[in-house]
Amino acid sequence: MKKNSQKISKGMPSGFVISLAVHAAVFFVAGLLVVFTVQQKEEKKFVPPKPVDRPKMKLKKPKVKVKKTAQPRSATRIVTKVQKAAMPDIQLPELSGMTEGLAGEIGGFEIMPDLEEMTVFGAGQTIGNDFVGTFYDFKRDRSGRPIPMSDYQFVDAMIRFNSSGWKPSSIARYYRSPKKLYATSFMMPPIKSSMAPTAFNEGDTVGYAWMVHYKGQLVYHDDIRFRFWGHGDDILMVRVDGKIVLNANWEDNNRGTRLIGGNWVSSATKNRQFYYGNNLAWGGDWIELKAGEPLEMEVVVGEVPGGTFCSMLTVEVEGETYENNRQSRSIFPMFKTEKPTHEMADAILEHLVEGEVDVFGGPVFRDYTMSGNAGNVVAEVEPAPPSGEEIPAAESPLRVWTLTGGKTVEAEYVSIIGDEVVLRTARGRQVRIPADGFSPDDIDYIRLSNPPQFSVDFVRSSSQKTLETTPYLNEEAPRILEWTFGAKVEQESTADYPYDLKVEYWALGQQYLDGNKYKILDQQVGHFTPNEENDRSFRFDGDRTVTLMDYSMDDQRRGLKFAESLVVVTDQRGEMVGYNTTANWLLEHLDELRERRVGQFINKECARVYPTGPKAVRY
Repeated sequence: MKKNSQKISKGMPSGFVISLAVHAAVFFVAGLLVVFTVQQKEEKKFVPPKPVDRPKMKLKKPKVKVKKTAQPRSATRIVTKVQKAAMPDIQLPELSGMTEGLAGEIGGFEIMPDLEEMTVFGAGQTIGNDFVGTFYDFKRDRSGRPIPMSDYQFVDAMIRFNSSGWKPSSIARYYRSPKKLYATSFMMPPIKSSMAPTAFNEGDTVGYAWMVHYKGQLVYHDDIRFRFWGHGDDILMVRVDGKIVLNANWEDNNRGTRLIGGNWVSSATKNRQFYYGNNLAWGGDWIELKAGEPLEMEVVVGEVPGGTFCSMLTVEVEGETYENNRQSRSIFPMFKTEKPTHEMADAILEHLVEGEVDVFGGPVFRDYTMSGNAGNVVAEVEPAPPSGEEIPAAESPLRVWTLTGGKTVEAEYVSIIGDEVVLRTARGRQVRIPADGFSPDDIDYIRLSNPPQFSVDFVRSSSQKTLETTPYLNEEAPRILEWTFGAKVEQESTADYPYDLKVEYWALGQQYLDGNKYKILDQQVGHFTPNEENDRSFRFDGDRTVTLMDYSMDDQRRGLKFAESLVVVTDQRGEMVGYNTTANWLLEHLDELRERRVGQFINKECARVYPTGPKAVRY
């Protein structure tokens, strides 16, 4: 017999429990489905007030009557486009060759190279579309320690470098300078080979067995077909897209310099028929560029035995005609990725024979075009206004004087005699007024108009430095003088003169090649107020050392020598109270001189000019 089992349930009935669970689930879901009502505030609109009519006064332009016979002189000014932003000196070699937004006015950037580091080997700061130059000294190991290196050993090392495909790893054992230079051209006319190491701050490096390896990109904004022409003393080679397109090395059967370029043979038909610098030029292979499509480009320059160094690279564009020079051959334009600044042109033209190369014309290898002459210095002549046209009136010598009693008088200051001040009224009548009868401002004016005598001197000192020359050639060592300049001003009396004085000085070098061309070597400004604490004297020295190198080449003296100086002391009104100069033309053209900058070449009118290059010498 089967037994019925009974289950005992404690607590609530099961139906109630189920109902409770269902309601709990409903409330849970409802909790998740909360509806938010967002109240949007009505946007307030600004309603401008009604315009208010205001009385307007018709202004009349002041006029100055000028005699019809007055002919104002035309003024000449130098207009310079100043870069708006000075970028920090950050060296980014991997950006070399990139042009998008990195140079000129592209992409809103304006980058100006450091003008004090402008050399024929490049500038100390990149502008984007340039070639990064790395200096190697084969006479030292990678740590900078001297190692044996003959001229023949150097040629062998360069042959191995070329065979490796110009890989830096193949010359990693040799010293590599940490300083980079950024070149937009490769125009290095004949100079002393020791100038390359100094450009890379390697002044202790002897000028032989060195090489500079440049890397960048070759690009043009249009389709173009061209070839390079060049000459190297001793090394100039160019590779484009991994292939040599020019070997312009010195043809030296003794040392085998031409062998550095391997088996490359020029396809040009007019090889070695005209001079670049101190030897005949070589032509390269034709190169075709598609618009805006860059190719990797490398340039190697170097010196084997020392002495004279030269590396000059130009371009010939297919279908173009060029002006002929005295050699009855075309003057090809310098290869460049940017129009040369005035400073870069100075560095080149100082050593370039006139008519050998067109420095300013020809294509600029970049993937964009620029209109105008941004970045260049141009001279403009302001036309003289037509006869009878209004011109600004000259400042009147009359001023309003306030006497201690409150009375005023309009008159011109004449002099001070004893305790009395002599004034001249507008009608020409002279009056004498006690010196203590003027307002404090007028007393200051009188004292400024009667400054004490000052002794003004230009201060200079120099030390000579000797460069070690190559052991393979019998050459005269360049003479190097390191100059520091300054100024000294001393009040000759003990009279109280509690006013600020501005002291300016200029130091100028003179070209050996042209005695009418000068270079501003240094310019400084200082301030002081004469008092008992400073013994009423002031001396300040410049914050730079100026290095001048001169040497003989081709029986011509090259370089600069210190030549002229000027010190000017002015008061707070801008009036001159003392000066010292070795050349009166500096003082006569002081306004123009103040517009010039350190490093610029000028003439005796203080107008900016290009330096004079050497005369042609045929070897």
